[in-house]
Amino acid sequence: MRIALLMANTDESAFARRHPRDGEKWRRLLAPVLPGLDMAVFPVKDGVFPDGAPGAFDGYIVSGSPASVHDGLDWQAELGALIRRIVAARIRLFGACYGHQAIALALGGRVEKNPRGWAFGVVESEVHDPAPWMEAGPIRLNAAHEEQVTNPPENARITARRPDCAIGGLAIGGHVFTTQYHPEIDPDFMAALIDELAAEKPVDVIAAARDSLTVMPENDRFARWIGRFFAG
Repeated sequence: MRIALLMANTDESAFARRHPRDGEKWRRLLAPVLPGLDMAVFPVKDGVFPDGAPGAFDGYIVSGSPASVHDGLDWQAELGALIRRIVAARIRLFGACYGHQAIALALGGRVEKNPRGWAFGVVESEVHDPAPWMEAGPIRLNAAHEEQVTNPPENARITARRPDCAIGGLAIGGHVFTTQYHPEIDPDFMAALIDELAAEKPVDVIAAARDSLTVMPENDRFARWIGRFFAG
């Protein structure tokens, strides 16, 4: 299974350098559910993209990022064009947080700021229209976003929702799968990220995020869904 990680994470701070980078996070999450996983990391935020046709890989992941999909940067336009080529070729494509938003926007959806502000820490969403690789019901995952998808692309099913995020996940056919959340972020990293951002975010956002850490995110469960998706 050859997977290309399209790494959109623009954080090159000292904090980021002290912690596992996106490639390591995603390999650690998916290796148990995709035996023989061969992951290549392409830092698209630096303008580094895969060569050749989308079919060179069995699947693609668009990572999270502190960037906004509305920043209007050259690499974002190139990423949007690549997303459309991957989808047109019906190669499996998964996106998390920024990736969820970038995929939706590239395919004709809309992304806007959450009127309720930041979603940060462990949150619970409801899987109400599951794709075949999912199960219905509540699931807990880490969140770290202020923007979110407010209108889905044409032909997309909305797989998950919560009161402050009506489009928490999307699926198109058997080849596109996204989540607004972060299955690759473990509890230790989330706790460290909350501490890192404590001076930048509203006091109530940080307090709620810290309180949320009393419950565990269901990363392993979501990883199984990603594994089933890529395995077909």
